[in-house]
Amino acid sequence: MARKGRGPGPETHTIAGGEAELLRDADRDGGWVLLVGGVPQSYVDLSDPTYLDFEYMQLMGAVVDAIAPAGEPLDAVHVGGAGCTLPRYVAATRPRSRQVVLEPDGELVRLVRERLPVKGVPGLRIRITDGRTGVAALPDAADDLVVMDAFAEASMPLDLATREFVLDAARVLRPGGVYLANVADGFRLPFARRAAATIASVFRHALLIGDPGVLRGRRFGNLIVAGSREPLPVAELTRRAAGGITRARLLAGGELAAFCSGAAPLRDGEDVPVPVPPPQVFGKS
Repeated sequence: MARKGRGPGPETHTIAGGEAELLRDADRDGGWVLLVGGVPQSYVDLSDPTYLDFEYMQLMGAVVDAIAPAGEPLDAVHVGGAGCTLPRYVAATRPRSRQVVLEPDGELVRLVRERLPVKGVPGLRIRITDGRTGVAALPDAADDLVVMDAFAEASMPLDLATREFVLDAARVLRPGGVYLANVADGFRLPFARRAAATIASVFRHALLIGDPGVLRGRRFGNLIVAGSREPLPVAELTRRAAGGITRARLLAGGELAAFCSGAAPLRDGEDVPVPVPPPQVFGKS
């Protein structure tokens, strides 16, 4: 992500996961970047929750827009909270939605509540719990959307990428519900291929959206993977991906199968290296 224009200086806060910074966007009223350990975690526009700054978040928003008629409320679970960017977007674009955010870092939740207030976001609750425990406590077939967007600084927790976890998330979804995951990877995408294969092994229908350069394994970045028991809006999302502000490519069907070829689903207990971005990705030396 390109750094936005800054205001007077960063606010630094100690949280359970290390050090969090809040940077005001000097170019946009109401805009804030939340960083943890120097890694951008969320961009929140308090004046306009429909504004999505990060490219991967724009792609996730496109999926949310396409999976149900415009304005129709959704029952959603978000694994990973940070600044609650996508929950704010859903609440603004789909009034009467009911959403729960599962976030294990209580200090981070307190910071967000104080500095990036969520009290006025209708239908939103935050539970201080880890993703596995939080999802396991949810009832069967209760939700339309489960979003997995949890990172420990720049790395996806391995226990939230395995087939066992995705199966539990699928249990929570209604028959036409959608599982949506943010996966980060780099050179040759070995982890992303396994993560996509995992989701495709659980759901009959799956797709992947990403920047063409990231999809070619040429640079580190985010890929969005969606799965459902029912057909996904592939044609609409292909058009949105190709014609949006963020130009992206969509893989489904045979193309997705080729992308995942030879990649085994991730499973609990495996010792799998989780990709970490090169320092220069976030301007670190």
